Amino acid sequence: MKSLTERRTRGWMERFAQSVTNQVGRSWGFSLALLATLVWIASGPIFHYSDTWQLAWNTVTSVVTFLMVFLIQRSQNKESLAIQLKLNELVAAVEGASNRLIDIEGLSEEDLETLHSYYERLAHIAARDSSMTASHSVEEAERRHAARVQVHQTE
Repeated sequence: MKSLTERRTRGWMERFAQSVTNQVGRSWGFSLALLATLVWIASGPIFHYSDTWQLAWNTVTSVVTFLMVFLIQRSQNKESLAIQLKLNELVAAVEGASNRLIDIEGLSEEDLETLHSYYERLAHIAARDSSMTASHSVEEAERRHAARVQVHQTE
């Protein structure tokens, strides 16, 4: 089996997509688009602001936009997956962390909302305690908070 570094060789499409998105996302990419727009505006009087002049620009910009959407989405998908994997590794490695969070990307929106409510509840419980890092789950937070309340009530 090949090691991770040996598998780093990428296909031409992946290299192309990454290169284009990296370059277009830089200042010079914006500058080039701005320059092209200014050239188009400046050429208006030469072409008497004709319908063909406008149609050519609209066609070029539509095609470029259409292609860029797919290239950028491809790069975003890859980066998103890499971040998800890194977070999964952290969750799996941290003692006391909820392994329920590993690979939650595939859950439905309803399930994600349920988890969100769960963590809102945890944040609310943690806010009542003196330490924000005292617990890792709602159940643990409720137990710790109940124990603290009981101690303070007996005092």
